Amino acid sequence: MKKITIRHLKDSYFEVRFSIRAIEPLVAKGDLIHELHRHDFYFVLFIKHGKGEHEIDFIKYEVDNYSVFLLRPGQVHQLKLEKGTTGFILQFTSDFYAPSKNPANSVLRKVSNKNHCPLSTERFEKIDLLLQVIFQEFTQKQARFKDVIIASLDILFIELLRQSNDPNKIVNEAKLYSQERLEELKDLLEKNIQTKKQVVNYAEMLNMTSYQLNSITKTLLQKTVSDLIDDQIILEAKRILIGTSNQVNQVAYILGYDDPSYFIRFFKKQTRMTPEEFRRNYK
Repeated sequence: MKKITIRHLKDSYFEVRFSIRAIEPLVAKGDLIHELHRHDFYFVLFIKHGKGEHEIDFIKYEVDNYSVFLLRPGQVHQLKLEKGTTGFILQFTSDFYAPSKNPANSVLRKVSNKNHCPLSTERFEKIDLLLQVIFQEFTQKQARFKDVIIASLDILFIELLRQSNDPNKIVNEAKLYSQERLEELKDLLEKNIQTKKQVVNYAEMLNMTSYQLNSITKTLLQKTVSDLIDDQIILEAKRILIGTSNQVNQVAYILGYDDPSYFIRFFKKQTRMTPEEFRRNYK
């Protein structure tokens, strides 16, 4: 059974599960092309100037000046950056940045729910200064360089979060609570969908009742928790179908279905295509 290619961030000599690379050397001799794959770490692409195409979880984006692309672990993507593109690529694991119960985790979760973030020139220039500091610290590796990098990442992601939010909007505490629970739910779905497909599973993990959780998703997204579970199953199915050569019955097994015919019916009901039709029609 073949699985989609998963790239790992290897430990360096300094045991830092983090890296930052300037894009310029990577496109000095021609376009940079990454075929479809997924990571087990965060991948953040900062484009100062350049062109290209970036497809994330089957949504296509145009690469343009002053834009940021942020991928969570597990997402699939393919990328083309044209020669002459400038910027930085950040890569880090969750144990390097945003460990459990750290407030940074909440900021990163909010930011990473939006894969593409176009920025104003002024906002990008401010972030670019932070990236220069991070690049210098990572390159020189002076005393406590990891602390400086983490502190700089805190500021960087807060800046991205500010860009995503309306600065004039009054924060409603009840809505803020609901939004945070929704973000936690999305994170749990990403990590557990292959083994947990019942609303009660996720309500229990969030210390809520199914009714409370459904109330949040209906209010914020006009969807039930069951709808979100179905959406996540289909997304993961598409990732496997396009990223591997597995037979449909193998895909069904990976997703926790003992009966492939049931999985095929479910997939067709959600997408109006069978799994094989989706695979053939994908371009």
